[in-house]
Amino acid sequence: MARKSAVTPALAPSGDASLAMLAGVGPAVAAKLAARGLSSLQDLWLHLPLRYEDRTRLTTIAQLQPGMAAQVEGRVSAVERGFRGRPMLKVAIEDDSYGTLLLRFFHFRAQQVAQFAVGARVRCYGTAKPGQLGLEIVHPSYRVLGSHEDDELGDRLDPVYPAVEGVGPATMRRFIGLALDRLPDEAALELLPPDWLSGLGLPSLRAALLTVHRPPPDADLAALAAGRHPAQRRLAIEELLAHHLSLRRQRMALQAHHAPSLRGQGALVERLRESLPFRLTGAQQRVYEQIRKDLAKAHPMLRLVQGDVGSGKTVVAAMAAMLAVERGKQVALAAPTELLAEQHLNNLRGWLDPLGVRTAWLAGKVTGKARAKVLAEVASGEAQVVVGTHALMQDSVVFKDLALAIVDEQHRFGVHQRLALRDKGADGRSVPHQLVMTATPIPRTLAMSEYADLDVSAIDELPPGRTPVQTVALNNDRRPDLIQRIAVACAEGQQVYWVCTLIEESEELDATPAQATFESLQALLPGVRVGLVHGRLKASEKLATMVAFKAGEIDLLVATTVIEVGVDVPNASLMIIENAERLGLAQLHQLRGRVGRGSAVSRCVLLYQAPLSNMARARLETMRQTNDGFLIAEKDLELRGPGELLGTRQTGLAAFRMADLARDADLLPGVHALAERLLAEAPAVADTVVRRWIGSAVRYAAA
Repeated sequence: MARKSAVTPALAPSGDASLAMLAGVGPAVAAKLAARGLSSLQDLWLHLPLRYEDRTRLTTIAQLQPGMAAQVEGRVSAVERGFRGRPMLKVAIEDDSYGTLLLRFFHFRAQQVAQFAVGARVRCYGTAKPGQLGLEIVHPSYRVLGSHEDDELGDRLDPVYPAVEGVGPATMRRFIGLALDRLPDEAALELLPPDWLSGLGLPSLRAALLTVHRPPPDADLAALAAGRHPAQRRLAIEELLAHHLSLRRQRMALQAHHAPSLRGQGALVERLRESLPFRLTGAQQRVYEQIRKDLAKAHPMLRLVQGDVGSGKTVVAAMAAMLAVERGKQVALAAPTELLAEQHLNNLRGWLDPLGVRTAWLAGKVTGKARAKVLAEVASGEAQVVVGTHALMQDSVVFKDLALAIVDEQHRFGVHQRLALRDKGADGRSVPHQLVMTATPIPRTLAMSEYADLDVSAIDELPPGRTPVQTVALNNDRRPDLIQRIAVACAEGQQVYWVCTLIEESEELDATPAQATFESLQALLPGVRVGLVHGRLKASEKLATMVAFKAGEIDLLVATTVIEVGVDVPNASLMIIENAERLGLAQLHQLRGRVGRGSAVSRCVLLYQAPLSNMARARLETMRQTNDGFLIAEKDLELRGPGELLGTRQTGLAAFRMADLARDADLLPGVHALAERLLAEAPAVADTVVRRWIGSAVRYAAA
């Protein structure tokens, strides 16, 4: 009990004070700040810098390098004002290093032009880049110095904050400075007991905030730039803690509900298992056992099953569904596209029809009397397993007794749609169990943080007989050789995917569009049946083409990334991904998973346009080296960071202010231990930590 009394500090009241108390914050400015989520002093304390600008020293023009951010000073040697389609101001400056730098402005006022008189002394800051006549800086921040003015250099790094519409950077810095002047003392501000953070060598929260907002002259610039300064680590720990606690709270709230216990003999599961034309892998059996134990409990399961394309997630979901059907309950399976939903439907009917289980189909194209008939079967309970798309979530769909909701690739659904499906089984007393499937392996770091509200299972073993896809990267100038290879493959009865990243010509991107590629390949391969699928086609047209491809009526399918989640075509053994350098690792891996689904040796060709960026080169090399989706996911996190990997999983989930899941992965085990301790010993403090960093933002972790 003594421990509880040691962890009762409350958030200093001054942190909740309105920004109206700051000089210059009237109603109009307050409204602009509030639109960005800034309404209290504490909000400004935690409005952390994105980066820093070093104005503590001058760099000579001769020392500048492309990509280098620096502060330079020189005299105006020439000024040119032109239009060329849009207004442009070019100002050349020189310094004693005999270097010349061009300052280029696209947005300027007449007063600015007058400032740049030849001979005027200008100090500016920006990032140099190569121009037609040497290095230039586009839209530098600058000031024109008086002829005899000995302007002092800054004594600390200048923070650059996230933009707030209608509030300029200098004004924002002033507001934050005023807010920092009102920081309470360490004891009033600190929420975490010092002994809980001992041994980490990190400053107090107050010291960390002051350091991050006002880095001292002797601050470690490299550590600050890398996000690894002790002050930044201290803030990251508390932010990660708040994030984790909010997800845990959501999970606890969900599990406070009742759910139907699906404990049973498992007779239907055994009949299904015995009827399968293949043996389950060890990973499939392990994950099924985890699900079975969850479903036997009287509180809702919330489990994520992740596994590569072709790892056998659907059959595990079917076995889980049979536990519900055996107890007289209903199951819903939602997929994001009709193509994928129909594939699930065909698989389930093939497995479940012999068992006497009624599987119904509900998608946008099911209309009129057919739709009314399905709705009646769902409402009466005659339809035991209902497969569909977003149509499952419409108000007109009423289940008699939904006990298990299965969502495939849930990140492709909106949050409110997922909640709508869960609510189909809520009757005031209980909610259905939820099983989420994804073919995008999730890095362990993300699973530990972003999915703290879920139990995570991994089917990390491919079925026997599946041979790894051989992957090569080819420069686009090898295209003629590749087309000849396609002709040979199609003559041998194989089928081929050719994936393009664009549908039509684009002036901005040097990427061959699908339509032009389709027409070109038709002309170059006269004996090959070529089909085309892209996102702008009607759903019925896309489906008809994909069905024809699966039936072997099309040899070569030209497609956009719409086929990332698509139908299973075992005879397709060659995949060409054009402009592969433009796609992320996860998407490349998903596309590659469309081949290698039969017994024949399959190949994936990553066709790229030189020159490659360092990141693109690293992605293509990773794809060449491994077929392991989990390794690829870890590399993707390392290269891109968590933002793009998470997609739009949760509405209301703001980007981290300080923490970075890839960079700060080593903090997570300690953060989780601290969260458990707070929840057990100081739940009020846990709530205060969440409010400090996340506020009242709605969390949809239970969706």
